[in-house]
Amino acid sequence: MNFPNELKKIIQILKKLPGVGSKTAERFAFQLLEWEDKELFLFAEQIKELPLKIERCENCACIKNQESCQLCDSSKRDVSILCIVSNPKDIFSIEQTSTYRGLYHVLSNLLSPFERKTIENVEIEKIKKRITENRTQEILIAFDSTIEGDATALFLKQELETVCNKISRLAFGVPLNSSLEYIDEGTLARALINRQSF
Repeated sequence: MNFPNELKKIIQILKKLPGVGSKTAERFAFQLLEWEDKELFLFAEQIKELPLKIERCENCACIKNQESCQLCDSSKRDVSILCIVSNPKDIFSIEQTSTYRGLYHVLSNLLSPFERKTIENVEIEKIKKRITENRTQEILIAFDSTIEGDATALFLKQELETVCNKISRLAFGVPLNSSLEYIDEGTLARALINRQSF
């Protein structure tokens, strides 16, 4: 027996979410059927408002509402450092640490030869312009430690070292409050390579 077409469409949409496979999407869809009508209508209304109320900042490319971008307010931020991330969500994670007060730039995508994703010269020039205008002293590259993240970090270092002398990357290594016996070899190797004097 097949699902009704309307339910099939919802399942297909839910499967686009990261980490959601067919069974999970089906479970979510059937859970939505349990909601009261007013909850479903409110949910649908909020989703419809997303593209109308949330937009990308023209300067840093992070998400914002229709007001000015708080992350680009030079009176509240340290313009001498620019953190480059691959996803707007990463900015919110960094901000929650309350240890970084610099500017941000969200890259449109990471380099991925398999998916034929490159970084346009226009975007590199935009970053260079921001660095020059703000007299940036340090560029912090904050990508995941993946093949794409590592390749993109190396690419950016080569492209941006002509306009900024100090280019750093997030340290990767042993998580806080963890035991060495439970750390995988790759993480431990990265921690050894990135060891710091104290």
